[in-house]
Amino acid sequence: MATAVWFPRARAVELREERVQDPGPDEIRVRALVSALSHGTERLVYRGEVDRDLALDLPTLAGGYGFPVKFGYASVGRVTAVGADIKAVREGDLVFALHPHQTEYVVSAALAHRLPDDTRPDAGVFLANLDTAFNVTLDARTRPDETAVVFGQGVVGLLVTQLLRRAGLRVIAVEPAPIRRAMSGRCGAVAITPVQMDVVREMTGGRGADLAVEASGNPNALQQAIDAVAVEGRIIVCSWYGEKRVSLDLGGNFHRGRLTIRSSQVGGIDPALAPRWDRGRRLAAATDLLDDLVLADLITHRIPFQRAAEAYKLLDERADETIQVVLTYD
Repeated sequence: MATAVWFPRARAVELREERVQDPGPDEIRVRALVSALSHGTERLVYRGEVDRDLALDLPTLAGGYGFPVKFGYASVGRVTAVGADIKAVREGDLVFALHPHQTEYVVSAALAHRLPDDTRPDAGVFLANLDTAFNVTLDARTRPDETAVVFGQGVVGLLVTQLLRRAGLRVIAVEPAPIRRAMSGRCGAVAITPVQMDVVREMTGGRGADLAVEASGNPNALQQAIDAVAVEGRIIVCSWYGEKRVSLDLGGNFHRGRLTIRSSQVGGIDPALAPRWDRGRRLAAATDLLDDLVLADLITHRIPFQRAAEAYKLLDERADETIQVVLTYD
């Protein structure tokens, strides 16, 4: 038997026993070591701020957004058994899996990714968010020596910041939480609060930023992004607002500045890159970066799996004190 985290209703957590079968021909069985809470999508689900009629988008999820629901998608563990048709993964391998928080589980090999032997589990658990952040940089079509403003320095925002710096851009990070601003500075950005937006014009000679990335999940930040970019500037939105309404002023800087607002969602890749990039290449690139970026240090709270309810309460009520919250397993 295994134990899994379920949300029976908004802002409630239950640990439920589940039977784990032997893996089928194309499946593997995994014993979890660490799993990461999503501070964006998963917190919306926990709070009940997602359209109850929206379909679940991973076969490992269960229930529905109208509750109860089993949710999560960032688990790292050891393979304990493999199906007859599995060749690329062996027992004992460390894998990242798109699976909810659960002590042990069987998952399709297509939803798991073997990690390099020397990968630390608490770095590998960032692979899904790193894949998302890498996709943001592909959608942004970055150019060296540009100035980018990144709104939100949660995990995805901090990963985007690091990737943009790695690509040769100057990055201004906008974040109200001191702990995240401090980490942003460590990652090479000029970190400011939302009330210090004049810094963007000062650093660009009054022109405005070439690129803005909205990764805060705060609908108000999207208007700030519109106001911060230069003529012909690009705005990439990787936040999922759930059922939050977004009100924008599109009559001034947006219209006359010929700005572009684009959604970046990890389920797809810029069609212009299709001849050269697919999801497999993107995931391989993200995997190669696991040893090159500041990752494990982003974990501010390690909470035992059996105390999962405390982890979600922390994320719900005191998120500004955290960067990444993870569940640890015996």
